Amino acid sequence: MTTGKRQIARAAGVVMVAFVASRALGLGREMIISRYFGTSADYDAYLAAFRLPDILFQLVAGGALGSAFIPMFTSYLARGDEEEAWRLASAVTNLALLVLTSLALVAALLAPQVVALIAPGFPPGQRALAAELMRLMLISPVVFGVSGIVMGILNSHQHFLLPALAPSMYNLSIIGGAVFLAPRLGVRGLAIGVVIGAGLHLLIQVPGLLRVGTRYFPVLGLRHPGVHEVGRLMLPRTLGLAIVQLNFLVNTILASELPAGSLSALNYAFLLMLLPQGIFAQAIATVAFPTFSAQVARDEVAEMRSTLSATLRTILYLTIPASVGLYVLRGPVIQLLFQRGAFKASSTEAVAWALQFYVLGLVAHSAVEIVTRAFYALHDTRTPVLIGGAAMGLNVLLSLVLIRPLAHGGLALANSIATTLEMIGLLVILRGRLHGLEGRRIAVSLVRVGTAAAAMGMTVWGFVRLAGDRGPLIQGIGGIILGAGVYFVLTIILRSEEVGMLRRALRR
Repeated sequence: MTTGKRQIARAAGVVMVAFVASRALGLGREMIISRYFGTSADYDAYLAAFRLPDILFQLVAGGALGSAFIPMFTSYLARGDEEEAWRLASAVTNLALLVLTSLALVAALLAPQVVALIAPGFPPGQRALAAELMRLMLISPVVFGVSGIVMGILNSHQHFLLPALAPSMYNLSIIGGAVFLAPRLGVRGLAIGVVIGAGLHLLIQVPGLLRVGTRYFPVLGLRHPGVHEVGRLMLPRTLGLAIVQLNFLVNTILASELPAGSLSALNYAFLLMLLPQGIFAQAIATVAFPTFSAQVARDEVAEMRSTLSATLRTILYLTIPASVGLYVLRGPVIQLLFQRGAFKASSTEAVAWALQFYVLGLVAHSAVEIVTRAFYALHDTRTPVLIGGAAMGLNVLLSLVLIRPLAHGGLALANSIATTLEMIGLLVILRGRLHGLEGRRIAVSLVRVGTAAAAMGMTVWGFVRLAGDRGPLIQGIGGIILGAGVYFVLTIILRSEEVGMLRRALRR
């Protein structure tokens, strides 16, 4: 195994464990929230209020800044110029704080008007609640801005554990808000948990920042060439994310016109789809990105091509069976996780309706996580933006068409179709840039994995039918264990190369 692959495998094991913990806590968070709020109008208001703070973070200091900052910061470190690397980090942090604070203050002043645009279908009382929640949660993107940059610094130094644990602290805080504050403050307790969680997200990474010998400079660096390059790389990515966020806004607007609880059901289904995507794809993509960037900095194109191919095959091996299993077991899984308290059988049906369409795009969502980072490592943020923009435009168009016959399920199906086309477009272009992607090996892996996953799906479907009325615990847990066992055995029989890769990674 080459150096890049070994580096990714070692780090991915650690990060994947942390991501599993984070996703487990995230799932626990949603289970607790569902018990108190179900698919209610109050929870719809919370989700609508959360939209603007999330947009501010994503556009200014989230994926856009990270994708531009890490390659530049890593390039300075690779050249041994640590002082300039820290000047760059300081300037970027200061600029992000200035911009985010200004935007948050303006948004807080205009919160009622913003809510009227985001959720026009809400009645006046629900709009007022959403505006109040939005003003409180606008503190979080300012804190997350700094935390996101710290995460990029640590990842560039090949330190992944503390950044991977940060989301767990965030989830724990929201759980605390739901358990201890929601009984007295209602949905406002969740908003307070969001703000405290943002602070904990940053604080847990501070020890790692101190260990790498951080240096701070009180500069804005408006003339610093590295800052200019970060801005150049960031601009198209920001435009692309703006298009993605526009799609989320359209979903919120359309769902606000549907019966109360539709937005909540869509959110639960999306989070369930993201559970395996977060555990597998985001963990692997997080540790692959700095490796890709370092390989590009050393002009190791062949090495990067091989590393990317192995990473994509691992993603296919993990996410294809996850999507099949989640589709077959969606009903029992939702009942097992959420159906209690305020979350009734009608809520289960609403979430399952959307989830069956979302899981169709799980593989595409996961592959896009990897492929876009390969483009960013190549210092190309424009291509993912153009392809992603076209895909999200199609997403909005399909949402407007499919919502009529499929209600909120149409919004989920539109997302899956658009993301699948985005994945295909990115892979075709990247294949040309890297003079191939070891396509034959990927195709062979896809056939083997697809065959094993199909057999697994039929086995689990038969098990659920035989289990009958024995309840979601037997159907859900039993189906997951049976499916995982059948899939693993079949991939060994079919000699899937990824089985050995994962064994070696787990041993390390």
